Amino acid sequence: MTLLLTIIAAIVATVVWYTNEQRDTYRLGTLSLIYWGASLMWLMDFVFEYAELKTEYFTQEFADILNDALLGVAVIALGLIAWLILLLIKDPKGVFRKKFTKK
Repeated sequence: MTLLLTIIAAIVATVVWYTNEQRDTYRLGTLSLIYWGASLMWLMDFVFEYAELKTEYFTQEFADILNDALLGVAVIALGLIAWLILLLIKDPKGVFRKKFTKK
């Protein structure tokens, strides 16, 4: 479930990046790369876990699926937080710069 959620977030971020004219202003490519990196990490986790459990991997309990879903939501939220911190540091529209240098 974590893999599925991060792939969906990566696809959505990539589509938004591709269709937005201000993609460089808001650093949407960085957000997209954050989610694709997380998806790659969860894909490797799936491969190794499947190699260990074989078909038992697909017979998980509901509690395990729910935990994976919550972890996926947490990963997506953490990716957004990291992107927002980067956006605040770079300050592409100069909002903070204007506010703090105002006399």
